[in-house]
This record gives sequence, C-alpha cells and structure tokens, in this order.
Amino acid sequence: MKVYVYGLSVLIALFCLSASAAELNRTTVEQRLAKADKSHLAQLRRKDLTGLDLSGLDFKNADLWGADLRNANLSNSDLSGLNLDLTVMSKINLSGANLSNTSIFGVHMGGANLSNANLTGSRFIANLDRSNLNHADLSQANWGVDMKNQPMGLMRVSLNNVNLSGANLTDANLNRALMRHANLSGSLLKNTVLFGADLSGADLTNADLSGADLSESKLEDVNFTGANLAGTRFGGIKDKATLKGLVSSKNLEAAIFD
Repeated sequence: MKVYVYGLSVLIALFCLSASAAELNRTTVEQRLAKADKSHLAQLRRKDLTGLDLSGLDFKNADLWGADLRNANLSNSDLSGLNLDLTVMSKINLSGANLSNTSIFGVHMGGANLSNANLTGSRFIANLDRSNLNHADLSQANWGVDMKNQPMGLMRVSLNNVNLSGANLTDANLNRALMRHANLSGSLLKNTVLFGADLSGADLTNADLSGADLSESKLEDVNFTGANLAGTRFGGIKDKATLKGLVSSKNLEAAIFD
C-alpha cells in the first residue's frame, strides 16, 4: 500500500490561501458569534484570521471550515464539537482550549500550542510535529488509523518530537501514529491503543502504561525507566533486551510478551 502521511496538506494549504477571504478583526468575529445560534452559524468559513487574538471566545455556533488560523491565539476558547477539517493552523495557540469531540482532518498544526487543552473524544488526523501538548487531556480521543477508510493511502496522525509530558491519554486510540522522539514522560497511557505506532526514541519514563497495547510498535531507543508496565502488551517483541530501561520499570513481571 502506498503511504501518504501529509502530501495532501500542501494542497490543502494552497486551497485555503487562494480563497482570498476578507480580513476580519476580533470585534467583527465577536459580533458574528453574538448573533449566531445552532440554526444560524457564525460564518467564518475560509476566512483569513491569521494572527488574531481570539482567546476566550465561544465558537460552538461557528463555521470555521477551511479558515486560515495560522499564528492565531485561541487559548481558552471553546471549539468543542466543531468540524475544523481543512483549516490552516500551523503555530496556532490553543492552550487551555476546549476541543472535546472536535474533528480535525488533513490539517498541518506543526508547532501548535495545545498545552492543557481538552481533547477528550476528539478525532485528529493531522500533522502536529513539534507541538506542545503538555498536560493535555486526550482521554478517549480517536487519533488512530481507520483501516476501512483509506481511499488515498494510509493517512495517520503525526506526533514526532511533540511534548506530551504529563498528558492524559487514557483509553485513547493512537494506532499506527508517528511518535518518533515524543516526550511522554509522566503521561497516563492506561489502556491506550498504540498498536503499530512508531515510538522510536520516545521518552516514556515514569509513564503509566498499564493495560496499554504496544503490539507491533517500533520501540527502538524508547526509554521505559520507571514506567508502570502492569498488563502492557508487547506483542511481536522477540528480545526484551532491546527495550531501554526495562529493568528499571515497574511491574515488569505483569507485562505481556509473546
């Protein structure tokens, strides 16, 4: 199968930038949001909102599909339940924002700030390389590959070199995610699905991996020092000695190797 991780993102960015939407300011956005309801959404579709301070606003009744949000500040804003597919969000500030049950597909979010964000139940297939997700809540998030819906080849979430330290990924699905050199130290990964993920060089020191599924994952140079491995599944691992810091992990005797 031919693999496309984010060749599509370039086309998406060009599409959005060619929209030639009128520039708006914070006051105009606030006015549109104030008049909106579920039946009459605030029309921000494909609008150029680059660099705006939109912090603390309620976007639940807004249409932001395809908007250009590069370098915008949406910290502590409410974007829960929105469809943000095909938006442009590189270097966006979403710290403390509510993105629960939000859909983000085919989006480049490299260098974004999602620290302390609420991402519970969200669905992301996006490029978040080098982003900050420190203490973010990804519990029950579905960021894994849907193997039944891949008409353009394998598209997956990319979390290379991200900061997920102290994040909550309990019951999240991150199957086949790209997580090379990710910082997951002190994170909660209880029952997290990481099947087939590329975790090469990741830091899992003091992480809670109880019940997590790491079967068929790439674990070269992953640091498991102090990690809780009670019930952690390591299907496909032939040699435990290849796993760094395993002897200093917790509950290794309760880990599952086959």
